[in-house]
Amino acid sequence: MEERYYDMKSLPSKEVAPGVKGKFAHSKEMTIAWWEIEKDALLKMHSHDHEQVVNVIEGTLQVIVGDRTWILTPGSVLVIPSGVPHEAKGVTSCRVIDAFYPVREDYKE
Repeated sequence: MEERYYDMKSLPSKEVAPGVKGKFAHSKEMTIAWWEIEKDALLKMHSHDHEQVVNVIEGTLQVIVGDRTWILTPGSVLVIPSGVPHEAKGVTSCRVIDAFYPVREDYKE
């Protein structure tokens, strides 16, 4: 497979929940998501077959994983194993970059 280049700023956004918009880049094995999350926007408790690495770039994000609550700020990274229930809420407006393994087919256009 050859390299792929994405200009994330020029990609269209997809709203996956009210106040949660993402842009997605895909490799053969992974998906990278650039999220813009509004204050108080909620991604309800869910799980998926993908390992997820959450990296907060700007703002504050609350993530509940199982019975633990994490408050993530810029520079925080949280690894969520596949199949583990979790939810996220924007404590403030925030920007987040997630990596998913394997590819999130549901985030492809």
